Amino acid sequence: MNKSIILSIVVAVAIIGGAFLLTTGSGGTPDSSTVSIVNGTQIIDLLAKSGYSPNLIAAKAGMPTTLRVKTDGTYDCSASLTVPELGFRKFLQPSGSEDIAISAEQAHGTLNGVCSMGMKSFKIKFN
Repeated sequence: MNKSIILSIVVAVAIIGGAFLLTTGSGGTPDSSTVSIVNGTQIIDLLAKSGYSPNLIAAKAGMPTTLRVKTDGTYDCSASLTVPELGFRKFLQPSGSEDIAISAEQAHGTLNGVCSMGMKSFKIKFN
């Protein structure tokens, strides 16, 4: 192979790998700044717009939890939310808030959410 083909392959792999890391939400330190406890229920605030923010969340395991998904002029694929572990699938309103109940029994391990296209995702790590 000549050098330009090898260089093209290396650049393509780097671009694809970088795009994968950006869209999967992997790596990094879990964010707990959007988690609060109100009257014995853990509330996790998540913004759905051009993806999910934060995309990696740390929460307390074993307590009733509400995942509060907020939208604000959201017209992209992140408005179509699926949380497989909860059997949740819904098209969110373009602007507003959707509360998703997570029982104390379900609040363990890692909970994954994904858009309809599978490109944007988030994770909640219950510890």
